Amino acid sequence: MDTMARKYPVGIHTFERIRRENYVYIDKTDLVWQMTQESPFVFLSRPRRFGKSLLTSTLESYFDGQKELFEGLRIMDLETEWKKYPVIKLDLSRAKDRKDAYDLERVLMLLLDPYVSEYGQEEKEKTPGDLLSGLLLRAYKKTGKQVVVIIDEYDTPLLDVLHEEEMLPEYRRVLQEFYQPLKASEKMIRFCFITGITKFSQLSIFSTINNLTNISLDSRFAAICGITEQEFTTDMAPDIAMLADKYECTPEEMHARLKLQYDGYRFAEESPDIYNPFSLLKCFNHKKVANYWFDSGTPSFLIRQLKRFQTNVTELDDLYEPASSFDRPTEAITTALPLLYQSGYLTIKDYDFETEIFQLGIPNKEVRIGFTEGLLPVYIGLESGAVQKGFALKLWLALKKNDIHLAMAEMKAFLAGIPYVEGFKKKLEEVKNYEGFYEYTFWLIFNMLNVYVRTQVKCAGGRTDFVVHMPDTIYVFELKVNGTAQEALDQINSHNYALPYSTDGRKLVKVGVQFDRDTMTVGEYIIEH
Repeated sequence: MDTMARKYPVGIHTFERIRRENYVYIDKTDLVWQMTQESPFVFLSRPRRFGKSLLTSTLESYFDGQKELFEGLRIMDLETEWKKYPVIKLDLSRAKDRKDAYDLERVLMLLLDPYVSEYGQEEKEKTPGDLLSGLLLRAYKKTGKQVVVIIDEYDTPLLDVLHEEEMLPEYRRVLQEFYQPLKASEKMIRFCFITGITKFSQLSIFSTINNLTNISLDSRFAAICGITEQEFTTDMAPDIAMLADKYECTPEEMHARLKLQYDGYRFAEESPDIYNPFSLLKCFNHKKVANYWFDSGTPSFLIRQLKRFQTNVTELDDLYEPASSFDRPTEAITTALPLLYQSGYLTIKDYDFETEIFQLGIPNKEVRIGFTEGLLPVYIGLESGAVQKGFALKLWLALKKNDIHLAMAEMKAFLAGIPYVEGFKKKLEEVKNYEGFYEYTFWLIFNMLNVYVRTQVKCAGGRTDFVVHMPDTIYVFELKVNGTAQEALDQINSHNYALPYSTDGRKLVKVGVQFDRDTMTVGEYIIEH
């Protein structure tokens, strides 16, 4: 196909339309087939905009026996029967922002209405669960085939009321009643697939489905959503070349840029690196490298939970946790970590088979910047645009010119003018003597610079406060509130904080910074090249 004629399915989640209208499609059908053989009841959690809805649509077409749509795909070497089953497919994203449990019940009944037209409804079926039970029975009897049930965005109603003591139990009650027939009708169900962002426990939601197989951390299905590195370099090679031509660079350079921007997800201990499919397709469609995943902003429920659990976001780049810390029931969480992972703000970076410990981190540049944009107004009272167009741009230009004195002057002026939000004003007297407060503020600010910055970087000698990676220079910062700039610099040298970067090839600049507690900004600083 001519590169200029390639069509990208941005905003299109229907498998049949993608195939019939010749949109770009990354073949996952071998994994889809394998998943349907795994268990009668399967659960998969993936971040938003990662292709879950397309996956459910693919399952719908497969179980509807639409063999012609799969011609030329991997599943043709696996499937031999192509049976047509009755399919009930429900999208619970339509149940978002309900005013109460009764309204939720009403919407669930409406979601089932198209199947009532086909299979009928008895007078006694007044609740969503009773109606679903009746539909399963009548579909089974009418067709003589087991029924396939596909539920997309199952957790949307629950995320609206997460940790609301009055509403959550009522919503849970409604959904328990709704899902109950799935276990009771097991003999009539060929396959049941449930997907969403978060993981609510089987006891609280799927209370009767005790054989629900969770494949969210299963290495065999790690690549069932998203685009792997291999798929990117083969299936999308023409798109990389097209974008490279637009940006006047080589395909290899564009590949590296796109990898930094959209790659970095892993969903199991043995998983390929995976690109965000939504962002990548939008990038090719618009022919522009930009931050697309956050078009609608950071979800409000996540911001609420970060504040609720007083999350220190500066530690998110380098976490070491067992699976139980982040793959746990959402309603039982005691930190924001499970939500951050399940929502895609953190991902698996590595896994140690001996200790069974996962390393978690922020996936890529797009997530880092988008995450920060959502946090800036909450924590320091400034919109991202004000930071980017003002301080960030000035600091970037100063660092690009290797003018650290100008950079520090810009930093000093900017910090002195930060308004902070009301909750922070009350705490300034309490926190201003702690380096962590400045580190937290700087973490947010530096992440708007489109540079690679890490905080509390581990090395043999301890932890470095900040390491900033620029194209030709690496800056190692140490911050001191209850100390001097010289003491900060001495700590960098005595603990060998800069040693890991000595063979990098870029210039290495060490900066000791002392903060003035009274003016709440930069006091003295010392530079060593």
